[in-house]
Amino acid sequence: MKKFIINKNDSGQRVDKFVTKAVPLLPKSLLNKYIRLKRIKCNGKRTEIAYKLQENDIIELYINDEFFEKPTEENAFLKITPDINVVFEDENILLVDKKIGMVCHSDKDGDVNTLITHIKAYLYKKGEYIPENESSFVPSLCNRIDRNTGGIVIACKNAESLRIINEKVKYHEMEKKYLCIVTGILKHKNGTFSNYLFKDESKNKVFVYDNQVKGSKTAI
Repeated sequence: MKKFIINKNDSGQRVDKFVTKAVPLLPKSLLNKYIRLKRIKCNGKRTEIAYKLQENDIIELYINDEFFEKPTEENAFLKITPDINVVFEDENILLVDKKIGMVCHSDKDGDVNTLITHIKAYLYKKGEYIPENESSFVPSLCNRIDRNTGGIVIACKNAESLRIINEKVKYHEMEKKYLCIVTGILKHKNGTFSNYLFKDESKNKVFVYDNQVKGSKTAI
């Protein structure tokens, strides 16, 4: 149980607004449920969501400790509402059409609104991922797509499928194809481009060069 004494700065706001700030990972559905079950109390009594807190009110929260943690990619799935386009699913894998603009994993800015977070939230709400029942495994991606590219990403629901799919990716047993939009009309219907790719970390962008530059990699 955690207890908060409402000060002048916190007074005047609704109970649900205060609890949302105090318990960053608590989903709204659980917040409403915990108020009904008296696991969220004000001055030792049951409270209402719309009650406006007064200075010196005492809020008692009978809520699991993990909900008080700072949102990270590891735990943010507890809070968010999953928003993914599932194109195939069975008991082992999940194929998701990643949207343009979404990152697969958290970047250097610490963005937790990632594809893997939404996938974990999706499986968690379905009851297929229960963290406390797992010693080390978490649902994981087997391939990645850049932020500004959309397409199919493979996620695995268990360790055995993750091992098998990762092995197939490693030994190129799956073929990956991209579609791109070009400006103008190409002179030839098919052909091969041999260039050099260089990732500018400061801009987080990849540039294509005709000639090799320091730090670039060959791309065909």
